[in-house]
Amino acid sequence: MENCIFCKIVNKEIPAKVIYEDDLVMAYLDISPISVGHTLIIPKEHFTDLDDIKEETLNHIMKTAKDLKKRIEERLKPDGLQLVQNNGNLQEVKHYHLHLIPNYIDKKEMDLDEVFNILK
Repeated sequence: MENCIFCKIVNKEIPAKVIYEDDLVMAYLDISPISVGHTLIIPKEHFTDLDDIKEETLNHIMKTAKDLKKRIEERLKPDGLQLVQNNGNLQEVKHYHLHLIPNYIDKKEMDLDEVFNILK
């Protein structure tokens, strides 16, 4: 999609702190994180939402989420981690994406570049 910011990230037209990439998906740090290590996983192919995405791609995103959850837990030591996927009016960007949002009992502060260097 021509005007989709996530498609532009996939096409390397917009920079991102990519911590994982393969043929189907890309995972990168959210530029306005809710917490330290807040990561987005997106399919490289444009799908609008949960109704639109291919099941094979969705399964691959969930496998990637499981792997990245382990990486985040091992390296950033959160107390919990939330998976969030929005649809309809809750979706800021109309390109399917899954949020991995670490939670810390004691608020953790860290620069985005520092988090990137820990997670890449």
